[in-house]
Amino acid sequence: METTNDNAGGDFILVGFSKRPELELILSLFVLTFYTITLVGNVTIILLSILDTRLHMPMYFFLRNLSALDLCFITSIVPQMLVNMWGGNKISYAGCMVQYWVALALGSTECVLLAVMAVDCYVAVCDLCALVHPRLCHLLAAASWSSGFAISFLKSSMAMMLPKCGNRRVDHFFCELLIIVKLSCMATGPTESKIFIARLIILGMPVSIILTSYVCIARAVVKMRSAEGRKKAFGTCTSHLMVVSLFYGTIMFLYLQPKDNYSQGQSKALAGLYMILAPTLNPLIYILRNKDVKKAVRKVMGKEQV
Repeated sequence: METTNDNAGGDFILVGFSKRPELELILSLFVLTFYTITLVGNVTIILLSILDTRLHMPMYFFLRNLSALDLCFITSIVPQMLVNMWGGNKISYAGCMVQYWVALALGSTECVLLAVMAVDCYVAVCDLCALVHPRLCHLLAAASWSSGFAISFLKSSMAMMLPKCGNRRVDHFFCELLIIVKLSCMATGPTESKIFIARLIILGMPVSIILTSYVCIARAVVKMRSAEGRKKAFGTCTSHLMVVSLFYGTIMFLYLQPKDNYSQGQSKALAGLYMILAPTLNPLIYILRNKDVKKAVRKVMGKEQV
C-alpha cells in the first residue's frame, strides 16, 4: 500500500477541552483573565527596566528579555486557544506548523535565558557587575534567542518530514510537537527518541549551569561575614529561584515523564500551567519580591519618598 504525504493541505482540528463543553466558558474566562494580567505585568517590567535608570543593570536587562519572551510565548498560544474554546476548532496547516515552531523556539530560549540569569545572579552576589560589559549582555541574550530558534528548527523539521496521511485530529489545545509527530501513519519511534534526546539536552545543560551557579552562590554567601550582605544576596536570588522552580518543575514533569504514565488530560492541565500560569506569575514575582523593581513602581506611581 502506497503512503501518500498530504502535509501541505487541509486544516487540523484542535480537540482542546471540547470533551468537557460545560467547562469551556469558565476556562476561557480564566485564560482571558490570566492573559490580560500577563500582558500588563510583562509590559510593566519592560517599561520600568527602560525608563528607570536604577534598573539599567545586567540583571534587569535579562529580566526585560524574559518579559518579552513570556509575552511572545503566551501570545503564540492563548489567542488560538480562546478561539478554540469559543467554537472555532480548526487551524490551518501553516498556522499549526508556525505555532508549534514558535512555541518550541520560545520555550527553548527561556531554558537558556534562565541559565544565563543564574550566572548573572552569581555575578551580582559577588559584586562583579562592573566587569560585565553591556556588549557581553547583548551577546548572551542573542545567543539565548538564536540557540532556542535553532533547536526548534531542528526538532520541527523532524515532524514536518513525516507524512500525516489524512490524520488531522490534535488532542490538545495547541499544536504540540510530539502529538503532531504521532499523527503520522509511519513508525514514529525513531523520531520520538530523537526529540526526547533533544529535550534532555536543552533541559539538562541549562539546569546544570543553574545548579552550578547556585552552588557557587551558596559558597559565596557562607563566606560573607555581614548579615546584611547575606540578606541582600538572598533578595537578589529569591525571585529568580522561584521563577526557575515554576518553569522547570512543570516542564520536566510534562515532557520527561515515562510513556506508561502518560495521560492526555494530565498533559493538558500541566501544559496550561506551564504556558499560562508561569508567564503570568513571572512579572508578579519580580514586582512583589524585588526591592529595586518595587521602588521603580512606586516612583512611576508618584509614591516614592524623596
